[in-house]
Amino acid sequence: MLIKRGQLPILIVNVLYLLASLFLFLGRKNYEFVMYIGVIVLVFILIVSTNEKINYPNSVLWGLTIWGMMHMLGGGLIFKNGFCLYKLMLYEFSSVYPILRYDQFVHLFGFAVATLLMFVVIKPKLKMPIKRWWAISIVVVMAGLGVGALNEIIGFFAVVIMPETGVGGFMNMALDLVADFIGAVLAMVLIYVRKGNL
Repeated sequence: MLIKRGQLPILIVNVLYLLASLFLFLGRKNYEFVMYIGVIVLVFILIVSTNEKINYPNSVLWGLTIWGMMHMLGGGLIFKNGFCLYKLMLYEFSSVYPILRYDQFVHLFGFAVATLLMFVVIKPKLKMPIKRWWAISIVVVMAGLGVGALNEIIGFFAVVIMPETGVGGFMNMALDLVADFIGAVLAMVLIYVRKGNL
């Protein structure tokens, strides 16, 4: 069975928001976000195809769903002045660096969830209970950051293919990676506190 107990609502929400986003971005000729929808669909297919082998917690799948929705809202919600949600400053921590924007919050949340997912994937290979938390923490955080690096590579390809994209420059990428790292570390703290039970 590809869909397990409690996963049907997750599937329905994903299909609905992805279809709505696809129509929105095609209507706006925003092919950058159409490409991102394609990436989300590929991740979705990967999870569904491995669902029988890996015990994905529904909480992590909901986290991935919320992350995808936040990403689509970031590029899809445009204010009257043409300003998209991704550029919104949530709280100004610095007068030098643009922190904390909605974009960085999505990265922090999203790569916390991605790190939880990486732990779920490697957990069957671990001897439980875990005794060497430092070693596992380094591996899991680096795996989460690897997903973050892959995300930045996809963003780079978006710029190469479609130079008019809204992907920022070096500073934006660096701040995104810092947010990814903070999210990955916070996820690892949660994993440790819960003794690996997600």
